[in-house]
Amino acid sequence: MCQLLGMNCNVPTDIVFSFTGFAHRGGRTDEHKDGWGIAFFEGAGVRLFVDHESAVASPVAELIKRYPIKSKNVIAHIRKATQGQVALENCHPFVRELWGSYWVFAHNGDLKQFAPLLDGAFRPVGSTDSERAFCYLLQQLRRRFGDTPPALDALTAEIRELTREIAAHGVFNMMLSNGSALFAHCSTRLHHIVRQYPFTQAKLSDEDLSVDFSEVTTPNDCVAVIVTEPLTTNESWQPFAPGELKVFVEGAAVSS
Repeated sequence: MCQLLGMNCNVPTDIVFSFTGFAHRGGRTDEHKDGWGIAFFEGAGVRLFVDHESAVASPVAELIKRYPIKSKNVIAHIRKATQGQVALENCHPFVRELWGSYWVFAHNGDLKQFAPLLDGAFRPVGSTDSERAFCYLLQQLRRRFGDTPPALDALTAEIRELTREIAAHGVFNMMLSNGSALFAHCSTRLHHIVRQYPFTQAKLSDEDLSVDFSEVTTPNDCVAVIVTEPLTTNESWQPFAPGELKVFVEGAAVSS
């Protein structure tokens, strides 16, 4: 299946270190060769990079490794196709507008017999179960709350119910963000870590590369990283429980 990477911070932060290790799983240290993508929130906008080439062979991925784009919310994905051909329109993350904000979504898993009626403004462009689930999720949020964005607690409760409904059709590991909060749901495999003061050195598991975060951060920084499999060998990554939804805001888990 695919792999997911997310970052939520209290200050704009680059994801170069984590993405460098993550990208190796797109054809070098793992078998996810069917495309990749990454989305960065910047203010009200989103920078989206996707490629149907494997992450280890993509010049666009090389750009991301060398270009320290700073963001408070990032979602990345490397794909192993289960539904839908290898094509650009089937590469995650997917982006849609809801309540005047961009929403970004990526999914790892396989949903069987999932064919909800999509009768609103959200329709899939590609042929993946993932994009179909994203469109359904946003359609139901709009239907539940109308044109007024809800408070975080109410939004979280509704997303929790929707993820349970969708996960009944199969594996639904997913990440979703509106640029303020990052929602992460686990069916099978997700891990997270919160890096904060005092910062230490971290060493990638997929490449011989390390960084001393104390040299590139301030004592006030707080950075949550969520990933399918731990990215480093010398940090304590916390596993999600199956069926768990976590919400991250300003680099900290605020709901579980």
